[in-house]
Amino acid sequence: MSQPVAIITGASSGMGFAVTKHLLGDGWRVVMADIDEESGRKAAAELGDQVLFCLTDVSCYSQQADLFEKAFFWGGGRLDLFAANAGISDTQFLQKNDYQYDRNGIPLPLNLKAMDVNFTAVVQGIWLFKHYARQNKVAGGKVVITSSSAGLYQMTTNPIYTASKHALVGLTRALGTTLDQQNIQINAICPAFVSTALCPKDMLDRFPKEHITPMSTVMKAYDTFLKDDTLNGQTVELSQDQLYFRTKPDYPNESQRWLGEDSASFWEEAYKQPVV
Repeated sequence: MSQPVAIITGASSGMGFAVTKHLLGDGWRVVMADIDEESGRKAAAELGDQVLFCLTDVSCYSQQADLFEKAFFWGGGRLDLFAANAGISDTQFLQKNDYQYDRNGIPLPLNLKAMDVNFTAVVQGIWLFKHYARQNKVAGGKVVITSSSAGLYQMTTNPIYTASKHALVGLTRALGTTLDQQNIQINAICPAFVSTALCPKDMLDRFPKEHITPMSTVMKAYDTFLKDDTLNGQTVELSQDQLYFRTKPDYPNESQRWLGEDSASFWEEAYKQPVV
């Protein structure tokens, strides 16, 4: 098949659903992945036969692996885009003292589902995407990661969410040049407040309208990355109707610049697998 194929996680609502419709309008076929089966199947039915809905908990590797396999074969042996969009807010708050204990009085682990969904699932998704993108007729593809403005600054109410989104920025910058050698471009969007299901509806209705970033800005960012093959490892902040490309901090001295840019050959040698 000649149509490009995308996987979009968190696709049944919010940004994922908007990106799905946007890509369909540009002639893509889209595999919609979401944990919300009712909304996902309803959305897919409305959009027609150019979409496939897959019930997926991205924090479960086996489910995500099934998703990528189905998408690749449904797409006729091609997979061009992975939109790593699924995300949740903190499921337990590190700054609070809502401890639960085992029978010996030892605190039970903090619930890190937000880290599992927001970060670990993205890492595993890239791992899977790379496997299939290398099998495309022309090897390669694109990854667009949904980070957040909380990945550039801080969201004091949600420290785990903030940590996961910062991690996605670091991941994007670290992978940018290395996966470029495999014709895979990875970039991240860092939206400010966009109207999505992450915000309870009663609170959304009260949110100051002048501080809401429209969905059209998200589409502008996607178009920028999809149409420009030279962009890789980039982080773009989305605020109101503008895109702001954010770069890493300046190095404080030459030693740090060497560590950040010229020490790669040293570390490649250090991490070589021993010959058995």
